[in-house]
Amino acid sequence: MKIGELARQTGVSVRSLRYYESQGLIAPVRQANGYREYSPLAIETVESIKLYLNLGLSTEEIAGFLNCVLKNKESFCAEVMPVYQSKLEEIEKQILQLNQIKLNLEQRISSILEEQHDQDILIDKEHGRE
Repeated sequence: MKIGELARQTGVSVRSLRYYESQGLIAPVRQANGYREYSPLAIETVESIKLYLNLGLSTEEIAGFLNCVLKNKESFCAEVMPVYQSKLEEIEKQILQLNQIKLNLEQRISSILEEQHDQDILIDKEHGRE
């Protein structure tokens, strides 16, 4: 199948498919006219790439184990678990950082609201309103 057909069947843009090819994730056969020709197995490969991208993995990380998982179950690919564990640690660190940022923002908002409230009380006192 041609690249456009692969794009239609997988919901992935032609540009992304070309990028996957440049990263060594998919490998079409080149015809004499230069067109890319993909085997039906390319659909499964692209679907696998989409799954791993949705897990937050980079194409570089995926390239490290894609061939293995296409031939075997994930549980038989020793390269998968370290990548998953590393990604999980990275996400946990990001969550901690985001929670700290959230706390900082909540404190700033509280501080600003308190200052505004105090300012409103002063203005009311100056105008004889209490």
